[in-house]
Amino acid sequence: MAISQKPTVYRSCRLLLRPVVSLVMKCGMTWKEFADLAKLAFVEVATGEFGIRGRPTNVSRVSILTGISRKEIARQRSLLAATDGTSSAKTNDATRLLSGWHQDSMYLDRKGAPLPLVERGPAPSFEALFQLYGGDTPFQTLLKELKAAGSITEDDVGKLVAMRRYHMPTPLSEENIRLFGSNLFEHARTLERNITGRAEHRRFEGAAADDRVAPADAEEFRRFLNERGQQFLEEIDDWLARHRATAMDSDSVPIRLGVGLYAIDGQLPAGKQS
Repeated sequence: MAISQKPTVYRSCRLLLRPVVSLVMKCGMTWKEFADLAKLAFVEVATGEFGIRGRPTNVSRVSILTGISRKEIARQRSLLAATDGTSSAKTNDATRLLSGWHQDSMYLDRKGAPLPLVERGPAPSFEALFQLYGGDTPFQTLLKELKAAGSITEDDVGKLVAMRRYHMPTPLSEENIRLFGSNLFEHARTLERNITGRAEHRRFEGAAADDRVAPADAEEFRRFLNERGQQFLEEIDDWLARHRATAMDSDSVPIRLGVGLYAIDGQLPAGKQS
């Protein structure tokens, strides 16, 4: 990439990362976990997509492309092989505490379930648990955050009860989180290939937006989009169904085709993205 392009790429990536960072923070991921995940992705993409004649990229070339040391690349490849690309085991203070509550035998009942804990006092208590696993977050701050998110609650006698093993500041369904990742990947991959690939390999992609629509007409637009968008997707689904490969089509491997639609509602983030 030309040096002159880097500021533009930086600004675009900063804009792209805003909804991603918003989601991962709502799910309890820290910046360090995200940074570790980004490093893993750099090694994974450089290894799988930048090889010569279709072969995996060697360690030296991955190091040149990513700026990551050869030793660290070997470690990241081991992580990829062992965990299939999942993030590192490091957790934030809230999740570390909840995990300790679910694993430390001092805080488990005979069935292996987390004990209800008094807030203060000698072990087993929430105070003692915090001293072991609470990290750098102040006691009251962490307790308030866990309660507000529903990660812990109080029982009828005022003891603290663990409601989940992993802290999620905003409860989200796993299915929706998976959809976020897969849908963003599909759209971003199309944009990336259209920008960097040959013209004959371009995929359909477009958007229609206007920043001067009367606010009173927003609800009408949403109804219009829901109706016409659903109609279009049903037409696409019918087409795909008519062209679905059958068991008799053994001379070729089926491919994945489709289209995605999304609504645009609101302004781009204000301020200079650099």
